[in-house]
Amino acid sequence: MHQPRRRGRRASRRGTAEPVRPALYQLPFEGADVVLVGFFSGKQKDYETVMAEAAARLAADGGRVVARIVQRRGVSDGGVRKMSLPFSSRTLLRQGKVREVAHVADRTDADAVVFTNSLTEHQRLSLTALLGRPAVGLADLLGSG
Repeated sequence: MHQPRRRGRRASRRGTAEPVRPALYQLPFEGADVVLVGFFSGKQKDYETVMAEAAARLAADGGRVVARIVQRRGVSDGGVRKMSLPFSSRTLLRQGKVREVAHVADRTDADAVVFTNSLTEHQRLSLTALLGRPAVGLADLLGSG
């Protein structure tokens, strides 16, 4: 009782379609207010320095950091080998911290949320939808240098 495969039911994956490449995100920085967010391992002791350097880079490009939020991951949530991994592959942060970032961004009327960490395209899209404003990684915004 083998049924033949139906043609035309599902779009074929074989094709000459051009692969989708994410564009480098650009934010109009002239006077833009941003919330700076950092995700750090519990072992990383210099996170305040990293946040200060990121804020200085944004200020040098004309942005104004209106708030800084840090998410630190400690050993208690899964051991040392998981400390450098994000809490969520969808949002990088825990949901409570995402709500906190959204609240701070709304309260300060920020134009964008900039993460010190690199974000995948999926994370960028999810966070932009959840936060109600553009979310982007610092390296993607300013270039890798």
